[in-house]
Amino acid sequence: MNSLASSGRLDLPLPGSGRTLERWRAMAEIAYEDTVLGRLAEAHADAVAIIAELGDGRVDATDRPVAAPGEIWGVWAAEAPSSVLRAREVSGGWLLDGRKLWCSGASICTHALVTALAGEQRALFAVPLDRAVAHPVPGTWSAVGMSESDSGAVDFDNAPARMLGIPGEYLSRPGFWHGAIGVAACWYGSACAVAEALHRYAAAGQADDHALAHLGAVTAALSTGYASLSVAAHAVDADPRDAAGMARVRARSVRAVIEQAATETLDRVGRALGAGPLCGDSVHARRVADLTVYLRQSHAERDLAALGRDQAEKEFSWLPSR
Repeated sequence: MNSLASSGRLDLPLPGSGRTLERWRAMAEIAYEDTVLGRLAEAHADAVAIIAELGDGRVDATDRPVAAPGEIWGVWAAEAPSSVLRAREVSGGWLLDGRKLWCSGASICTHALVTALAGEQRALFAVPLDRAVAHPVPGTWSAVGMSESDSGAVDFDNAPARMLGIPGEYLSRPGFWHGAIGVAACWYGSACAVAEALHRYAAAGQADDHALAHLGAVTAALSTGYASLSVAAHAVDADPRDAAGMARVRARSVRAVIEQAATETLDRVGRALGAGPLCGDSVHARRVADLTVYLRQSHAERDLAALGRDQAEKEFSWLPSR
């Protein structure tokens, strides 16, 4: 991750800058190389975009804000009823106390954006991860897939922090939904890498008609996934502030399309190639395990139900809004 940051590959255009597809393609390319690296890179790039949107109160269509050299940022916003992170205001700022679960890059990141309760409201805070006050908790990440993402818990003890925006603004801002599509771009890139194993097999003349049918279905599914990213990127660039109110439906739709494409890819590649590459190709096996876990960042039918509710509130049209 350090070498990726130092190479400048994380210096991405902001969402809504007119180059959103370039941003998502870059994320997909990194996830194609390594699913875990893609996951961490997406979070870092999302943090930069959030800081631009909330920290400055605007998103500049020309600027490309970057983290300081050597900084690696995480976004730790998942909530669990069993673990609560609280913020208390003190002279000159805020202090965080408590445990945060599912912190990707817990031992890798130098800084993080974290959600915490400030009184009765949830707010977003920027936190330097000084190990004297932010402690990764051993034994809290036992995953096989995404094992290298280091997504365990972090305990905060009087950790100095800066509030970004106002309470509730992290979720209500348009960029929240633009960022949600960045995750799907990483799913897409990783799924393409899984599909490559089947493509190599077919290109070598080893595939029978059944395997070729699987490759055809995977090709169609992934092509649909990329098309949804492309259409969404142009829509975000045309309406970065979401004046049309379509960002949430757009993001949930794109995530559903790409989740289905990635799930179908995992299934069909496994059915076409059997256990061989899962047992004999460590890179492929790890990628399959990583993507299987990463896709569960989607909430499956709960997300589809939320999309259905969103759509039910709108006037039906067989053509999407521009």
